[in-house]
Amino acid sequence: MRIPMTDLRAQYSSLKEEIDSAIGRVIESGRFILGPEVESFETEMAAFCRAKFAIGVGSGTDALVLALKAGGVAPGDEVITTPFSFIATAMSIIHCGALPVFVDIDPTTYNIDPRQIEARISAKTKAIVPAHLFGQAADMESIMDIARDYKLKVIEDAAQALSAEYNGQKVGSIGDAGCLSFFPAKNLGAFGDGGMVITNNPQIADTVKMLRNHGSKISYYHVLPGFNSRLDAMQAAILRVKLRHLENWSSLRRQKAALYSDLLGQVEGIETPNVSGRNTISANYYTVRLLNHGPDRGELRSYLASKGIETNIYYPLSLHLQEAFRHLGYHPGDFPHSELAQQQVISFPIYPEIRDEDIAEVVDCVKEFSQHNSRGVLSKAN
Repeated sequence: MRIPMTDLRAQYSSLKEEIDSAIGRVIESGRFILGPEVESFETEMAAFCRAKFAIGVGSGTDALVLALKAGGVAPGDEVITTPFSFIATAMSIIHCGALPVFVDIDPTTYNIDPRQIEARISAKTKAIVPAHLFGQAADMESIMDIARDYKLKVIEDAAQALSAEYNGQKVGSIGDAGCLSFFPAKNLGAFGDGGMVITNNPQIADTVKMLRNHGSKISYYHVLPGFNSRLDAMQAAILRVKLRHLENWSSLRRQKAALYSDLLGQVEGIETPNVSGRNTISANYYTVRLLNHGPDRGELRSYLASKGIETNIYYPLSLHLQEAFRHLGYHPGDFPHSELAQQQVISFPIYPEIRDEDIAEVVDCVKEFSQHNSRGVLSKAN
């Protein structure tokens, strides 16, 4: 039996008639870039996120870059963010000509630790970019308090957290802007790249609209040095179909995550996710920590792979240690919680269509490995 990290074919099969019809509608319209399909999707997404504006762009990375620029981040500025995230979280800051300033994570949630932010604020600090990792919101109340005190913008990296809530608010709608990714494997995935900026700020919304379209409001009249980052109509039409199912899919993901946690809670040396009572998670990934006395990660992955079970590591190398950021001058040991997480985390398959018996099979294999020899005897014997 093969259990993948996600199964996009299963999702398409369940929606084939609706999606094929939406694709055909776009082809018949002859409108492939922006246009009414994108406008309708933007309206629907703004309503879903309980925000005033939603602007479709080319990718989640573009959403971060354009939101930062629209928020006033410029060359020479500094932006505080997490070292434990996908590289786009920090690389978007570089693309604005600014410097990412890292702050270690809270080891219980893997999100940026607000208690350490103030010490990193300088006269050059312009914004904070929290990433809602694995679909759980960062401590936005504390982050927003700090931002107000220091007059900083907050740009939420919500690429993994669409449908998640913090104190009853949809993520992405809490800060000055929220950035979404429609990468195919996300909770709401396109058939290619796509992204979106969510905001309640009309100035940010207007600026992102110009920036995504070569800096223009009117064709051939350019106000800003902009980009070509327009969500295409085909992706918008597909995403409109999927959006109607997102709440149900998110509920299913939470149920699958809860089942994992219930079953894995019986396994020695595995720490299941800690979810704050203020949070409703999106469960984009299901990520556990293998403690020092628990199973060896490499051997466990090999063993599960031999059983047809996919796993992944989000993320194996913290951002401050990446070659691309060597010029920032960070060193091993600078952010110990992030560096420990990179050694210990492992993500198991999760998607709305995964069967409970598949989750039980994953956990049974983890238990079997752990019980026989947590340091890999089983994997070497198979």
